Amino acid sequence: MAFKPPAADIRDMAHIQVHREDISLDSPTLVEGLPGVGLVGKIAADHLVELYDMEYYASAHCEGLPEIAVYGTDDPDVRPPVRLYADADRDLLVLQSDAPISPSGAKEFASCMVSWFEANDATPIYLSGRPAEKDGVPDVYGISTGDGAGMLAEADVNPPSENGAITGPTGALVHESQRMGLTSVGLIVEADQRFPDPEAARALLQTGISPLADFEIETEALVEQAEEIGRAKAQLAQQLQENQEESTSAQPLGMYQ
Repeated sequence: MAFKPPAADIRDMAHIQVHREDISLDSPTLVEGLPGVGLVGKIAADHLVELYDMEYYASAHCEGLPEIAVYGTDDPDVRPPVRLYADADRDLLVLQSDAPISPSGAKEFASCMVSWFEANDATPIYLSGRPAEKDGVPDVYGISTGDGAGMLAEADVNPPSENGAITGPTGALVHESQRMGLTSVGLIVEADQRFPDPEAARALLQTGISPLADFEIETEALVEQAEEIGRAKAQLAQQLQENQEESTSAQPLGMYQ
């Protein structure tokens, strides 16, 4: 009798596990918050989740993600490191990440996530910091895939002033979105390369995310809690600085020529 291998267990397959089927979303906007330069994406994403008391909606079980268990203050329940939170009133999803993503797994991770975005008619807003010496309010500019250029023009977000590339896991997500023809936008902000940068995250929220998602976002807390945010996220920022391949970053193309 020939050996018949066991059927694949969904627990062994890359997938997004939805935990709240009762939450109804209609072509949601999705804000991506992977760790990167200045932790701008993570700070912006964490702010949205806290500000709107968003619901834990789904968890990512994709190749390339660290197999760690995350826990929070005064909460015994553990969760995976990459999660999606939902706000049905604003038709909003936020991708929250508590750990860097290995460069060796970025391609598989991006394929897993972008396929789910497409299947659920989500429009991603990808976030990245560009190392820069800032003078005043950080500049924000946008890039696009699919029909995203029209969204940027309507939101009055400027295009880049120079050639460049987005690296790291967010770069893989943008690349996969472009490959699949998914409509998305990427927001790039001047940010501090060495330390968490709440000021740059605030610029992303006010200049890009708010007009693109079409709702006002209160950001005063980011200013008032800047020092506290910096302390809380300093260790992750240091880890990313030491392992730059795991960090999302926007860089001039001259660095690669």
